[in-house]
Amino acid sequence: MPLNPAITDWRGRRVWLIGASSGIGRAVAALLHAHGAQVCVSARQQARLDDFVREHPGSQALAFDVTNAQAVASAAQQRLADGPLDLVCYCAGHYHPMSADALDLPELLQHQHINVSGALHVLAAVLPALLDAARAGRTPHLSLVASVAGWRGLPQSLAYGPTKAALINLAENLFLDLRPKGVGVSLVNPGFVDTPLTTKNTFTMPALLTPEQAAQAIVRGWERGRFELHFPQRFTSVLKLMRCLPYRWYFALVHRITGL
Repeated sequence: MPLNPAITDWRGRRVWLIGASSGIGRAVAALLHAHGAQVCVSARQQARLDDFVREHPGSQALAFDVTNAQAVASAAQQRLADGPLDLVCYCAGHYHPMSADALDLPELLQHQHINVSGALHVLAAVLPALLDAARAGRTPHLSLVASVAGWRGLPQSLAYGPTKAALINLAENLFLDLRPKGVGVSLVNPGFVDTPLTTKNTFTMPALLTPEQAAQAIVRGWERGRFELHFPQRFTSVLKLMRCLPYRWYFALVHRITGL
């Protein structure tokens, strides 16, 4: 049974993807545009957003920095001035491999600022309008892109993993609070996807997907009304089983698989 209302027709739906200058966000924006949605893409890089608009006529671009709460609030005001939003997806993210023997505090905090604080800035800016839309009879939807790295500790994920764990918990709490009020909430937990972020990895990434494949999985999940969207299934399902293991077995298995 779906936990969210299924989105079966994208035509005319007003969607805002934040963190869509490249990777998964850009691919999702392109797919929804092809499905007839009214797409707005946001990120810091104005030039990349302009490229998207040129390639996808009718789409819009709005550049800002998610770590700046005032800039986020101003962008949300501008976006909402044109009408209510049907989908807000936070897919902005920052990743740099890190282990405890090379701890870098500024880099740790940068992960927190973009991956967590940015999401909170967006939430504060759009949530009142989403609740208003639900009260008016619409079915607005809020989606957060986290990662399977947030399920349990992984090598080189000292900075990244905790921020994605925070987003997972945030999405679960949002669902409990907002779904009864008519606002859909979903959580996206990708496995490895070939993006500018994962090119920093020096190890072999199993079941690596293209951004386009990831976008197909995400949109399919929204269309089916799912809460958690994790993919590819053959890889993430194994990780789901691993996170249920006692810590002794889990840590031993991770070390054996990664060699780290």
